[in-house]
Amino acid sequence: MPDAPALPSYASGISEVPLLGDTIGDNFDRTVAAHPDRDALVDRTAGRRWTYRELAAEVNALALGLVAQGIGKGDRVGIWSPNRAEWTFLQYATAKIGAILVNINPAYRSHELEYVLNQAGVKLVVASDKFKTSDYPAMVDEVREKCADLNHVVILGSASWQALMDAGWQGDPSSLTELQAALSADDPINIQYTSGTTGFPKGATLSHHNILNNGYFVGELCNYTEQDKVCIPVPFYHCFGMVMGNLACTTHGSCMVIPAPAFDPNATLEAVAAEQCTSLYGVPTMFIAELNHPDFASFDLSSLRTGIMAGSPCPVEVMKQVIDRMRMAEVSICYGMTETSPVSTQTRADDSIERRVSTVGRVGPHLEVKVVDPETGLTVPRGEPGELCTRGYSVMLGYWEQADKTAEAIDAARWMHTGDLAVMDADSYLNITGRIKDMVIRGGENLYPREIEEFLYTHPDILDAQVIGVPDEKYGEELMAWVRMREGAEPLTPEKVREFCEGKLARYKIPRYVHVVEEFPMTVTGKVRKVEMREKSITLLGLEAAASAKHA
Repeated sequence: MPDAPALPSYASGISEVPLLGDTIGDNFDRTVAAHPDRDALVDRTAGRRWTYRELAAEVNALALGLVAQGIGKGDRVGIWSPNRAEWTFLQYATAKIGAILVNINPAYRSHELEYVLNQAGVKLVVASDKFKTSDYPAMVDEVREKCADLNHVVILGSASWQALMDAGWQGDPSSLTELQAALSADDPINIQYTSGTTGFPKGATLSHHNILNNGYFVGELCNYTEQDKVCIPVPFYHCFGMVMGNLACTTHGSCMVIPAPAFDPNATLEAVAAEQCTSLYGVPTMFIAELNHPDFASFDLSSLRTGIMAGSPCPVEVMKQVIDRMRMAEVSICYGMTETSPVSTQTRADDSIERRVSTVGRVGPHLEVKVVDPETGLTVPRGEPGELCTRGYSVMLGYWEQADKTAEAIDAARWMHTGDLAVMDADSYLNITGRIKDMVIRGGENLYPREIEEFLYTHPDILDAQVIGVPDEKYGEELMAWVRMREGAEPLTPEKVREFCEGKLARYKIPRYVHVVEEFPMTVTGKVRKVEMREKSITLLGLEAAASAKHA
């Protein structure tokens, strides 16, 4: 009798908790009615705080102000600002009138701004005033004449913002009720531009149903209630901030705490201590910065219970320190992408420490995941690597006005192809082993940078490590490690790294090149830009000839 075939790498998220069927505005109003006097939002930099009743008043006034400016259902409204309370006001105000919020990366410069305003057909843009090296009003002025659809520019903190709010305070609240009643949960409500490594970014278009449910179920798996306060140092312009942060909170009556306009480890730790936050979010580099704060021990973090680490692969050693030193016993790892609203898999509070430090968890409620052979598209047996695909309520409507790009990402059966390499174990837990494009092929051997990075993290002098492939005339590619050293440690040489790896890693997995840096090139969301690292490394190592060599 033949053996039974191996179990396929497929899992679906069973849940007794039903999906939410309402719009973001209606769901928000339900929470306001249930918890009117609880803290809803704290903006630490501005020294301001709002209860749910007070937040609703601001949101409704802004919604009516937008209507007074001629903004209606389906119109695109841009937000170009670091984190602040007004960002949150606008997120919920646009949702209430059915306008589509277009998130604009605060790091963009004028040519990128112009592209997004035109590609999305933005009618009104709300921009910050100056922040760090960015003069937002000046850049808007520079491109305004080239953006045919742009009718209104509102600068936060200026007379134009005050006029918008004043018009709203004088508006008719009953008209807002009528507008909300005309909306469907399946309407597009948000466009987020993915930071494409080549070409222009694409606008992932998300519905109320997509992001409301994703925020809700992320919050459910973190066991949020109206007692929770969530510190959100991750950017609102990305799903991590506005969905896993804001929407997870407002679907549970929890409080959103903004520690600073942009990530600052000191401000984050201060916010947790002062507000007695129960949950803290961050990408791994943020947690590394907090753990290495010179006065870390002086902050009272005893209120922390949970939190989320996501956005890029989470080093096992960092996760262990977050649990031990930050007392985040229930901390969760989430995996996802903008196109899936964003979370597809998440660890649970009752997962073992081993599961939570070594996997990205299991599929979320009401979702499906599978791991497929990138060449054939067939589901691979459990334990074998392949491309992770996900399907369900979270998959975006598509890329804004780019049907061809949408078809490349979402197949005919509505599976979103993530481009990430993954392995599913016998219990349906997933491990992300790298990006298909990050995989290094050295002399015919497929090498996964993540595996080597995890090993380098165990070196006592290495604070952070990133491994990339660089061109090589003999092998096609060679491994290079970029490392950040712990304070006071001697810079590592390739010889010292080789010595550390000898006998523990296969020889072909030992990095040939080592480059010590203070910081890695990063996106605003805290993802390491490996494409940029590779380009710099070619110049640094004089590998131009190898880079130009043609390969089959």
